[in-house]
Amino acid sequence: MDTLTRNILVAPLNWGLGHATRCIPIVRALQQNGFQPVIASDGSALMMLKKEFPELLCLELPSYEIEYAKNGNHFKWKMLKNMPTMIEAVLAEKKMVKQWVKQYNLYGIISDNRLGVFSKKVPSVFITHQLNVLTGNTSWLTSKLHQAAIKKFTECWVPDFQKSPNLSGKLGHLDHPDFRIRYIGALSRLKKLAIPKKYDLMVILSGPEPQRTFLEEKLFDEVQRFEGKVVFIKGKIEAEQKILEYANVTFYNFMTSEELEKTFNESEIVLCRSGYTTIMDLSFLSKKAFFIPTPGQYEQEYLARKLKKEGLVPYAKQNDFRIENIAEADLYRGLKPFENKTSWKQLFGLFERE
Repeated sequence: MDTLTRNILVAPLNWGLGHATRCIPIVRALQQNGFQPVIASDGSALMMLKKEFPELLCLELPSYEIEYAKNGNHFKWKMLKNMPTMIEAVLAEKKMVKQWVKQYNLYGIISDNRLGVFSKKVPSVFITHQLNVLTGNTSWLTSKLHQAAIKKFTECWVPDFQKSPNLSGKLGHLDHPDFRIRYIGALSRLKKLAIPKKYDLMVILSGPEPQRTFLEEKLFDEVQRFEGKVVFIKGKIEAEQKILEYANVTFYNFMTSEELEKTFNESEIVLCRSGYTTIMDLSFLSKKAFFIPTPGQYEQEYLARKLKKEGLVPYAKQNDFRIENIAEADLYRGLKPFENKTSWKQLFGLFERE
């Protein structure tokens, strides 16, 4: 790699694919503004970004080894049990980043929720929509700890809007922040296309195991009772794409961004998790949807309740969902795009050297 280029490290967390996919528009914007992105992650997130940007240098970071509890009620305890592994990974990535700053002459760092990916030598940005981390009766503690970690970065970029209406609600807004926050508008790798409808229902799965598989198994039977044409994307990043036709359903293990953009636009209703990146995508595409939040994940449950209360998107708990529930989506307004004027040139001014 040419050390004279203006290299920016972009490092999303490997927790489902949402963190990685919302970094795609950032990587593209960096390229358009004369910077050279260097990608760093692990697992499925890294594999997906390698497929998306085969021309870029991709580096491997240690895994946080995030896994959901089999029972949603045990989510918090599973995360606590996983804490030593996460701390070990954060310390290891700090060492690696320290070396990379010199090795690749980094001009800056953009970390999407990777707590150890920052440097005091170059401007470091933390991207999150969770300034408050919801964990039930311990939310005050997890939020304070998260905010303390964010303070180590030069700036925090929140992919949302500062004023109401916004997408993240209390997750992405603080009354009296004591660190620098920039609201950068919603992010999506997708855009709205004027193309004919092909599918009555699009199912798209995401998120860590084992909950992704549990939902796949549940919906496999349910979608076959749906009256209409269904496309079912499992969200499993593998070496090769696999397509299976079964009754009224076309199954894919994964799709590229280009294929996903086309399929979203060809679909009437989207059935999915209420992950924040998915919500931003649906907003960009003006889509009607139905949510099944990941059991025990407070953030997704909060977002699903918020959007239902606003009359935008209905939801059901994973165990309660039946395919007949999809009809409720017609009674809700669906998500609509916000006026989004992200000034990349202004944001990337942070990385300009004298």
